[in-house]
Amino acid sequence: MDIAHVQQLQTTVLWAAFALAAAFGFIAQRTHFCTMGAISDIVTMGDWSRMRVWAMAAGVAMIGFHALAWLGWIDAGQTIYTSGRVIWLSALTGGALFGFGMVLASGCGSKTLLRMGAGSLKSLVVFIVMGFAAYASLHGVTAVLRVNTVDTVALHIPAGAALPAWIAYAWGLDLALSGLLLALLLGGALVLWALLGRGFRTGNNLLAGLGLGLLVVAMWWVSGGLGFVAEHPHTLEPTYLATHTGRMESLTFTAPLAHTLDWLIFFSDASKLLTLGVVSVVGVVCGAFLQALLGRNFRLEGFHGTQDTALHLLGAVCMGVGGVTALGCTIGQGLSGLSTLSLTSMIAVGGIMLGALAGLRLQMYILERG
Repeated sequence: MDIAHVQQLQTTVLWAAFALAAAFGFIAQRTHFCTMGAISDIVTMGDWSRMRVWAMAAGVAMIGFHALAWLGWIDAGQTIYTSGRVIWLSALTGGALFGFGMVLASGCGSKTLLRMGAGSLKSLVVFIVMGFAAYASLHGVTAVLRVNTVDTVALHIPAGAALPAWIAYAWGLDLALSGLLLALLLGGALVLWALLGRGFRTGNNLLAGLGLGLLVVAMWWVSGGLGFVAEHPHTLEPTYLATHTGRMESLTFTAPLAHTLDWLIFFSDASKLLTLGVVSVVGVVCGAFLQALLGRNFRLEGFHGTQDTALHLLGAVCMGVGGVTALGCTIGQGLSGLSTLSLTSMIAVGGIMLGALAGLRLQMYILERG
């Protein structure tokens, strides 16, 4: 493959990623998909409906990811989530910080983009502050703090951080088959649990659970299948086109917010190229905007006062720092990370849940005092 064909393929990958992200934004906006909202519903009303939607999406993503690997369409080991170094403390503390922040900021990174598409000016502020905090945690002052503290604590697992690798290593099974069987077991259990919920099987719930899970799978194929070049003509090495990490990627919304700000600020710099993450950010906003227009619920919204502003700014900082530290958000470590059956992702999701509970307690305390 010559360089002209590689460049053409990269453009195709970017357009495909944009289309999938726009579909994600459209469906999530239409169905009111929200991880923070799901946790809040459980705590405040005892309603598990939105959590069942999230579980179904995660289960579908697990089955789909490992089906792709079993078919040989992607290499399941080529993600940041399946490294043999399990940074459990970073995942736990970063996840908790992210979960706490998403409550204060009225939603996670993906929800922030959805609200932006629907006209929320305060979500635009959250996006900018979260992106700045994420950039500082990738390359700046909080990055130094992160690298010299929580990132130094890790488990080193030769077989890798994904559960299927442990089974294949311990029992001498084929890795792809181990992944598919475990995904069918765990992912199938999540889907079944969701479907058995009373009143769950509505059009919006099924659309969100099935549709968003499949979009995560499709993004894995776009970056890991369509965008994979076995030998790049310049480097003569295997390459995943348009990815920032150099490995295959799916939907995630913490570091890509920082990369989007970077691309916008240094647009005239020819070295700043569009990546899958950047076009995904834009795609989600566009998809949400289209749905908001069609649903006639687009409206401009600002902050409601000093306290509202302060809480959203604090939440945005917590999400930016926490999301980078945990290697992802409710979508990145949640749907995308869990689809790989990564131990690190499971720890990060647990941390997000704990942080969200702490944030909800603080929110209730503020409301009671107010």
